[in-house]
Amino acid sequence: MEIAEFIHILDREGRALADAAAAAGVDAEVPTCPDWRVRDLVRHTGTVHRWARSFVAEGRTTPRPVDGLPDLDGAELLDWFREGHRLLVETLGAAPPDLECWQFLPAPSPLTFWARRQAHETAVHRVDAESALKRSPEAFAEDLPAAFGADGIDELLTGMHKRAKSRVRTEEPRVLRVRATDPAGDAVWTVRLSAEPPVTERNADGEADCEFSGPAAPLYLALWNRLPFPAVTGDTALATLWREKSPVVMG
Repeated sequence: MEIAEFIHILDREGRALADAAAAAGVDAEVPTCPDWRVRDLVRHTGTVHRWARSFVAEGRTTPRPVDGLPDLDGAELLDWFREGHRLLVETLGAAPPDLECWQFLPAPSPLTFWARRQAHETAVHRVDAESALKRSPEAFAEDLPAAFGADGIDELLTGMHKRAKSRVRTEEPRVLRVRATDPAGDAVWTVRLSAEPPVTERNADGEADCEFSGPAAPLYLALWNRLPFPAVTGDTALATLWREKSPVVMG
């Protein structure tokens, strides 16, 4: 996907998140994040937006911690979120292609990384905001392009869970296959599990102990634990392992 496509999705999903949060109210529970209410979701996502923008806007080449959460609530909190989201979209849109700044996952360029990462961050949390309105994540999976879903699976498996922070590990080596059934191109991933961080390859070589499969967008949200897996074949214990151990530790 192109940088402009990621920015377009970031813009759309952030606006939808804010609208859903406003409709639900900041006190509403977030079923897809059981420990959160809407205010927690908005504070988290808005803080990440500002943190991400600082690298792009200032050309920061070294990491910095995510700032503390704002002491805001209600309409002020939602206005703060909308302003930060707008500034992030504008900053990414105006950044030069040869931007140099820090990134924490491999990508063709820092600008590609930040546009991609924030599009996925915001799309997943948009689903959380909609869940506070008792709307099913399945409906919003239909809004996401298959190519974006496949890209999100790739980022999660080859990026997020490549890091030492991943807790998806097994005492004995196991092989998990993830198969998106609708997009063209690289739509199959083989994930080798062990006592070390998972190692993912973009292929379907060899036997697998378990396979998760389905259309790219719902499979993407399932891997982020927002939906049940469309289909699981083989050893279902690996699906349980994924549910219990895959939540991403940021930072």
